[in-house]
Amino acid sequence: MAAAAAPAFAIAFWRNAAASVLIAPVALTRSRDELTSLGRWHWMATALAGVALAGHFATWVSALKLTSVAAATALVCAQIVWVVLYDRLRGVRLAPAVILGLAVAIAGVLVVTGVDFALSRRALAGDALAVVGGFFAAVYLISGQSVRTRLSTTAYTVTCYGICAVLLAVLCLATGTELTGFSTRTWLLIGAVTVSAQLFGHSLLNHLLAVMSPIVISLLLLLEVPVAALLAGVFLGQSPAWGVYAGLVMILIGLAVVTSQRPPPAPVQAD
Repeated sequence: MAAAAAPAFAIAFWRNAAASVLIAPVALTRSRDELTSLGRWHWMATALAGVALAGHFATWVSALKLTSVAAATALVCAQIVWVVLYDRLRGVRLAPAVILGLAVAIAGVLVVTGVDFALSRRALAGDALAVVGGFFAAVYLISGQSVRTRLSTTAYTVTCYGICAVLLAVLCLATGTELTGFSTRTWLLIGAVTVSAQLFGHSLLNHLLAVMSPIVISLLLLLEVPVAALLAGVFLGQSPAWGVYAGLVMILIGLAVVTSQRPPPAPVQAD
């Protein structure tokens, strides 16, 4: 996405729209009864997940265009902080080690954003968008978990992607974002993102929601941080300042402490 010469909103739209079109025939054939029998509450939760997914892509893909891949990925993967805060609002008590881990992670965020602020306000804006993208990702996972108890992966995925694509299309029209006229290379990159990150990546997360909690999935996503930074360095020539790497290490350490101190969640079984 960072390498594609297309607007962020356009990339976000096409990866969701294309995935929806590819999955729809299977969903309409195998999951029609599930969708028609879904109750009002579950439809609302699914709609919330779709809205959150649109917010996530709109902000995070934009972040990738403004700041380094390493910083954007680390900050968006800090979604685990939002998940923990959600648990706290529900009355779940936080152990001292969890509070310490959160403090270290937030300090790492401040280090990354502070370094980027010293470099450019453009990078700082990208950092802020990545943090917001992490918030939307947390809402997406939390709301989706409750729906996955009623819907299969295929039915839930096509519904979320469809809602997300419609909202992103409206956003593109409202902002005058061009959706066509890209080079062949850019279309190939968008296609690669759709297959690898959307059909396999996000669809896999949707599948895991039936058997794992959002906190565990958020932990797995932390592996994306060092891999993304390495790939960006090799293929995009991105070499963030050392202060950014120091902040990334602090974020990973803090989030690892948070996760390791939480009790293992009971698995969620899908119907």
